[in-house]
Amino acid sequence: MAYQIKPILWENGSLKIIDQTLLPSELKYLDIKTIEEAEDAIKSLRVRGAPAIGIFAGLALVAILKNMNLQNIMEAHRKMSEVSERLKKTRPTAVNLAWALDYIKKSAEQLKEDSVENFLLWIESTALEIYRKETEACRMIGIYGSSIINEGDGILTHCNAGALATCEYGTALAPIYLSKKEGKNVKVFVDETRPLFQGARLTAWELMQGDIQTVLICDNMAGVLMRERKINIVITGADRVARNGDTANKIGTYSLSILAKYHNIPFYVALPTSTFDLSVKDGSEIPIEYRNPEEVRKIGERYIAPKDVEVYNPAFDVTPGENITAFITEKGIIYPPFEENIVRTLKDR
Repeated sequence: MAYQIKPILWENGSLKIIDQTLLPSELKYLDIKTIEEAEDAIKSLRVRGAPAIGIFAGLALVAILKNMNLQNIMEAHRKMSEVSERLKKTRPTAVNLAWALDYIKKSAEQLKEDSVENFLLWIESTALEIYRKETEACRMIGIYGSSIINEGDGILTHCNAGALATCEYGTALAPIYLSKKEGKNVKVFVDETRPLFQGARLTAWELMQGDIQTVLICDNMAGVLMRERKINIVITGADRVARNGDTANKIGTYSLSILAKYHNIPFYVALPTSTFDLSVKDGSEIPIEYRNPEEVRKIGERYIAPKDVEVYNPAFDVTPGENITAFITEKGIIYPPFEENIVRTLKDR
């Protein structure tokens, strides 16, 4: 199954990631040892997807500190803070990045009088704990999410929220993989997801690895498919969810939510609870990342637009909670009223 793809590997204290910028043409792993390599991996989307960025950041922190000549525990704590702050600045929208780094930092606060060796062992164990918990969360998302999928359903997904965006299973794709395992036949419509084609390059490839019936469509075709009743449900992932249910996800998600609402098609968001941010009251407070204009002017190295044309290139948009049918999490499916039920679900996180 495709969910056995592992974009992040931790082997004998070394960190490797799939370079997702090369897919689907080439499957290649990169070694990550320095802060510069980790920053580039996140900024250039060699590793991407909110859960995966969180897992990667935690393990990258460990790999980077292991490759430093730390003299004492005070220096170890200082360098951990410095590296964490640099990594947090790489991508502002996905909350899992800061969440994982803060979780590790807080867990290590008790190690004030310990050795550097024990410090490194502790943060490695904590980073691997995050990896395991997020993997199990995705598995449970698949189990809960498969209950909303029926035999013969046409499912629309956006961007990539599969194993490549997590560590295994995925979020939006996990219910599809589990439905396949249960014997349900479904058809997944994958929109290309401009401007970087994560749907075309990554999701289509990943689903086909899992022997899932896959249909690639242009971003502007979803409305027609909905009108023709070829789509029964929409499932996306998320990069940050406010306490009222407003959801930041890859640019284009908001438009799909409007189309789905107009055509009375259920719109689900699949995510681990680590992607909820209760400190943010609504979508207006979610920071949105703006990326290089060249991503829109060019496909690969070829210009498809005038080189000096002005470009607007937000990486994410915010879908209001009122457009979302429910959230599929490892703790179950959360239905409206969202603020009340999200807080209740997360109280023991």
